[in-house]
Amino acid sequence: MANLFDLSGKTAIVTGSSRGIGKAIAHRLAEHGANVVVSSRKMDACAEAVSEINEAVGRKAAVAIAANIADKAALQTLVDETHRTFGDIHILVCNAASNPYFGPMGGMTDDQFTKILHNNIISSHWLVQMVAPEMRQRKDGAIILISSIGGLKGSPVIGAYNISKAADMQMARNLAQEFGPDNVRVNTIAPGLVKTDFAKALWDNPSILKTYTEQSCLKRIGQPDEIAGMAVFLASPAGAFATGQTYVIDGGQTAI
Repeated sequence: MANLFDLSGKTAIVTGSSRGIGKAIAHRLAEHGANVVVSSRKMDACAEAVSEINEAVGRKAAVAIAANIADKAALQTLVDETHRTFGDIHILVCNAASNPYFGPMGGMTDDQFTKILHNNIISSHWLVQMVAPEMRQRKDGAIILISSIGGLKGSPVIGAYNISKAADMQMARNLAQEFGPDNVRVNTIAPGLVKTDFAKALWDNPSILKTYTEQSCLKRIGQPDEIAGMAVFLASPAGAFATGQTYVIDGGQTAI
């Protein structure tokens, strides 16, 4: 059974992985044998996460390569440096995202809306364009887009973010059809509310937190590590027949 989740010899890029869900995913991928590139905007935060991961897994599994997802050239450097460090890229996890506005969409500026769409959709498209050709040529690869259950429902306060997360789901479906004949799988993970710094505006608000917990089967919000297992599944032989899907991990919130 352990071999189903063996990622030995594989290399993964995980964006937004200096903290939160991204760091948990990077940690678990490394734990299952992968070499992992930890990436976010700030090098010191990346280096700290790398040190933590390597100490936990007992080997030099992770390296830090800082990159701003809004900068296409920086993303290309991220890919190039990963090639120089580890060789082929087998796994891409697009986790980094932005949400600079909290409130009704009518109060959002054009710049805020554009930033959300650019960072949450276009940057993932860029990275896929950069790594998919080698995956397709090799006939092996796994691309995972971190979405949100927000992409399945409306919201009066994070509407533009939810639009971008719905786009993740459609991107996965489109790319799964394009890449499937070359054995490159593309899937989306849609977490519910998870206790991360990114989602603090939601879980740190007692009223919003109460609504989320009351409307979930487990009556609590998630932890970053509770999302990481699905990423390991989708990246490993265990998920070899899974593509074009959105996997909801939300404590049962969408079941009610």
